[in-house]
Amino acid sequence: MEFRDDGERIYVLWDRYARERDVEGLLSLYAEDAILETPLIPAILGVERGALEGHAALRHFFEEGGRRRPNELVRWHREEGRYFFDGSRLTWEYPRAAPDGDQVDLVEVMDLAGGMIRHHRIYWGWFGVGQLVRSALSRHTRKQQQALAAGRPEGDR
Repeated sequence: MEFRDDGERIYVLWDRYARERDVEGLLSLYAEDAILETPLIPAILGVERGALEGHAALRHFFEEGGRRRPNELVRWHREEGRYFFDGSRLTWEYPRAAPDGDQVDLVEVMDLAGGMIRHHRIYWGWFGVGQLVRSALSRHTRKQQQALAAGRPEGDR
């Protein structure tokens, strides 16, 4: 497939590899020391910071995220060919309103250099943030219930 520029190449391939859960394909688009920032990192990996750096950390996140994904709200609908690229910054949206109902709403922002993603930020809209909050509250409630069932009334302290 021929691409006009690095922006179009990454716009097309990143979406394809993410849909297919192709970890190696995704990593091939990132610089070795690339940074990824998303609120999904703490939700999936159980860490405090929503930022990762380097292929090893990205690989772990992509693998774990792929395992946990069948989520009916991740549909990957976007307006085909609608992205913005100024030669170094690539941006596109997965809007909440999709033809078959609501989906997780995201904006992908990637800083490119030398044809590679150097810094990738994923911004979540109100619908997607609501999904993250409900998931976190559900995990917290399960932990408290497990602690109580094990005779630890203090919950997860």
